[in-house]
Amino acid sequence: MDAFLLGLENLMAPPVLLAIVIGSIGGLTIGAIPGIGPAIAIAILLPATVFLDDLVSLVLLLGVYGSSMYGGAIPAILINTPGTPVNALTTYDGYALTKRGKAADALSLAYSASFVGGLFSIGAALCALFVFGPYLRDLGALFGQRDIMMAAILGAVLLIAAHRQSMGIAAMLFGFGFLIAMVGRQTTRNIDRYTFGIEYLYSGFNLIVVIIGIFALSQALNLMVGKDDDPPEARVQGGLLRGFATLYKNKLVTALSALYGTLMGIIPGVGEFVAQFFSYSTARALSKEPTRFGYGSKQGLIASETSNNAVPAAAMIPLLALGVPGEALTAMMMVVFFDAGIKPGPDIFENNPDFLFSLFVALLIINVVVLATLLMSTRYIAKLVHIPNRFLGAFVMILSFVGVYSIRNSLADCVFAMIFGYIGYILRRLDWPLVPIVLGLVLGSIIIERLAAGAGQIKSAVDLINRPVSGTLFVVILLVIGFIIYTSVTHRRHNVHQ
Repeated sequence: MDAFLLGLENLMAPPVLLAIVIGSIGGLTIGAIPGIGPAIAIAILLPATVFLDDLVSLVLLLGVYGSSMYGGAIPAILINTPGTPVNALTTYDGYALTKRGKAADALSLAYSASFVGGLFSIGAALCALFVFGPYLRDLGALFGQRDIMMAAILGAVLLIAAHRQSMGIAAMLFGFGFLIAMVGRQTTRNIDRYTFGIEYLYSGFNLIVVIIGIFALSQALNLMVGKDDDPPEARVQGGLLRGFATLYKNKLVTALSALYGTLMGIIPGVGEFVAQFFSYSTARALSKEPTRFGYGSKQGLIASETSNNAVPAAAMIPLLALGVPGEALTAMMMVVFFDAGIKPGPDIFENNPDFLFSLFVALLIINVVVLATLLMSTRYIAKLVHIPNRFLGAFVMILSFVGVYSIRNSLADCVFAMIFGYIGYILRRLDWPLVPIVLGLVLGSIIIERLAAGAGQIKSAVDLINRPVSGTLFVVILLVIGFIIYTSVTHRRHNVHQ
């Protein structure tokens, strides 16, 4: 309880409260602009966090992360264009309701569902900290270098498994990210790895430079070569609070969707898309009108928006407990942790418990701020969907280069950011995922660092898994790989018989 009160006191500082409000409203606005999304916004903001206080930086990024999906529902419902990728499923039923003249009903339901999903996930995380907090502090003694390394490998396996239709591509791109992580000089042995005599590469690739290139600059290029379509304006009339009554009438679907989002958020490499798939499929199976799904079903909209907004708070758990980011956005937040000298992992429960409570209570405040903002200003935020793509792309590109240059005042950073931007642009045109590269870089750094630190205790391959935690994680990895092989073989046999 003392840690909780101290964490609450940390949040009451004016700069922290201001960061919460700016991050919340900023993320909401960014989510409402098709083509931007939270990953690009956070990538652009990362250089600025170097000059801010640690908690201020994190709640600012959390504000963008936790609010963008609220905003992303607006264009998904009004113009059939998801503001963020995870709002794609929202278009199925949200836009269908808009075409029937029920845009306000759809927006109200999306806001309410997102709010309830977020509260459920945050409440579950806070309860876990209260109930299991004293025991979680003992995790530090159980986790050694090899254990954390094995946890990072498990995260990589789960990430690849999450890309069911393109696991080979995901594995290849993860390997590319891992290769990037290996570039630089290993100071303990004074060995240069893949530097090719280029002085810039002695310290390795800067994570922020890679993230801005892969996400922000690639999307800027994508927007600038696209068309400037002006979608028709949808009128938003009526109150926006009535969605809570609809949620109450569909309590089971709401609760199951929030539970799916929380559970899928905890599992590294899974995230919103899998949570939405399970929630939507379950809601359709339980519905008395399954044929309405995809044609204006309120239950379908509830399943989509509740589950995706339950993920952010849950995704913080593997990041904080194991130091393993679940997806790109939490991987970006690790940069702030590293800059603050805080290493996410089991030790954080012992050394910074108040910091943990501050983050989750901040997420709670963010959801309240976002809902209040939406209820007052949806009609104005909805106009953001009409910003021309090419203007938006040029604006993002300028901000990206300013951010990259501000890190170290280096033109070389700008050049490498552009190179990674072109790589990201090509991948976008191929419709290949970008997340595996970033997680390959982040998890690869963890694996390399932990392997080097624990090298003194490793005499053979068996020594990697001869501890209780690392051995258990190794078994889980084998089970996941076995399940992937089994489902792939079963699916192939099914196709052959058809």
